Amino acid sequence: MRFSSAFLFGVACLLSTSAMAQWQWIDKAGHKVFSDRAPPADIPPKNILMQPAAGALAATPPPVAANAPALAPKVNGKDKELDEKKKQADEAAAAKKKAEEEKVAKARADNCARARQEKTTLDSGVRIATTNAAGEREFMDDAARTTETQRVQAIIESNCN
Repeated sequence: MRFSSAFLFGVACLLSTSAMAQWQWIDKAGHKVFSDRAPPADIPPKNILMQPAAGALAATPPPVAANAPALAPKVNGKDKELDEKKKQADEAAAAKKKAEEEKVAKARADNCARARQEKTTLDSGVRIATTNAAGEREFMDDAARTTETQRVQAIIESNCN
């Protein structure tokens, strides 16, 4: 039994060393600081007196100097796939936009042609009949013809560029 209690005591001592402070540095005020965490980034490397062993160092990131350049992430094959998908999406969006612009241009050209035809009819002086809300046939008088001519002219100006 004497051997097992000495063995347990030794194991307990070894386990407790992992809980001890692993970092030691001198802060800006000149005081020694003991911690289980890395010092702040503003502590220069020359003021770090002790740091954890290699195994513990991998778990804790080392302090980074404030003026150190950021490391670029490594590019892997996934970025090419992402770029290809983005390119395809951009091309699809451009094609959709172009189709929409063509549709609008066609509608404007159609509106222009109809407005010019109506203007020609209004300018010819023939009698023009319309149907009112009651379904009765009415002939356009000179005031209505002038108003309609102005409306058609505005359509021509907006659609026939």
